Amino acid sequence: MANLNRVLLIGNLTRDVELRYTPKGTAVCDISLAINRVIVTEGERKEEVVFVDVTLWARLAEIASQYLSKGRPVFIEGRLQTEAWQDKESGQKSSRLKVVAENLQLLGSRAESEGSDAPATSRPSSERRPQSLEDYEPGQDIPF
Repeated sequence: MANLNRVLLIGNLTRDVELRYTPKGTAVCDISLAINRVIVTEGERKEEVVFVDVTLWARLAEIASQYLSKGRPVFIEGRLQTEAWQDKESGQKSSRLKVVAENLQLLGSRAESEGSDAPATSRPSSERRPQSLEDYEPGQDIPF
């Protein structure tokens, strides 16, 4: 039987990114996404929000800490992973399901990411040849 563990999410960050490093020097950060869903039942519109925890590793974690902040929209592609632990005080076993990101795409305009009210300027793609990470527009694939 074939297996598939793939998650695609678009949501807004619920808090600023806090980058940290493992003892071996690998970057890691945990983010939380708020994902909204609008439901219309009997003419009444309701909004449902789901909060999802996501872990980013290595270069993805560094990019997230540099470009993402609370409220920013982001597209995450990843896999589900179960995290299990035993409570130190009660000795009770607990677990939770989280997403481990394998790819991320910045959404929204560059003006949003820089905190400016000015509209983002864009040049035709024929005039644009990115030289560094700062030259990439949100939503554009970053080749790492």
